[in-house]
Amino acid sequence: MIKHIVFFKFKTTDDKAARMAAIKCELEKLPAVISELKELRVGININPAETWDLSLEALVNDMAALSAYANHPAHQRIVHEMIAPLKTDRACVDYEL
Repeated sequence: MIKHIVFFKFKTTDDKAARMAAIKCELEKLPAVISELKELRVGININPAETWDLSLEALVNDMAALSAYANHPAHQRIVHEMIAPLKTDRACVDYEL
């Protein structure tokens, strides 16, 4: 099994909180659409002293499944339409369980 963890930092905008909530909602729909996703959790940071705004944790069987998830049209739509316009930074770690 592979654990995929991503942290996002977003631009400060008047509607940042609403946009992050919408991103979270859309990402949480993906396990029903992408069979390779065994588990997916999204969290919005509530600690203003920290630098990252949103975290994503996904569980997949292997790196091929991770690639299938990453390149799936439903995931790519969220990335391009919702995340990319707001994102200023991203960090990622993938490790074997």
